[in-house]
Amino acid sequence: MPQGKPAYVPDDGLTTRQRRNRPLVMVNTGDGKGKSTSAFGLALRGWNQGWSVAVFQFVKSAKWRLGEQSAFEALGGLHESDGTGGAIEWHKMGSGWSWSRKAGTDEDHAAAALEGWREIQARLADERHGLYVLDEFTYPINWGWIDVDEVVETLAHRPGRQHVMITGRRADPKLVEAADLVTEMTKIKHPMDAGQKGQRGIEW
Repeated sequence: MPQGKPAYVPDDGLTTRQRRNRPLVMVNTGDGKGKSTSAFGLALRGWNQGWSVAVFQFVKSAKWRLGEQSAFEALGGLHESDGTGGAIEWHKMGSGWSWSRKAGTDEDHAAAALEGWREIQARLADERHGLYVLDEFTYPINWGWIDVDEVVETLAHRPGRQHVMITGRRADPKLVEAADLVTEMTKIKHPMDAGQKGQRGIEW
């Protein structure tokens, strides 16, 4: 895309503006580091544009507090105080979703994942947000907790201008096919290969 110009312009009857502003389904997948980090960077851009941003974490424990969560909550507070940027919501599945506050056990994870997906479906139908980050969403799909065909159908028919970013390893081929933008993170080297554990400011 030299100078930001696409190499191919489809004969779809849309104007340049209409084609540029189409809502996107995006997938960050692969074994390399950076899938969620990249998605949160995208969310930061969305916040700056004044979009309502909602993050749903499907695997990480609710006991974990990522650096990005603290930063986005601060930005959400800034929006509430003086209207800067957009609204921010951050929901974690680990011990019950933040809107339900129900305690979760290992046996409840499949049901909790489906509950989260049902909430997202409802919000998409209501056009609640400009950007949805479904962090580590590929895993409950791969484990059979959430039906990939239903996900693809829901995303294909979502109303309005709602962007959706999905992260996680081994994205289902159907999800990859349905997405508009897919990035695969490929690991070349990682400190863990040399026995180094994750550290503050890099992993969280």
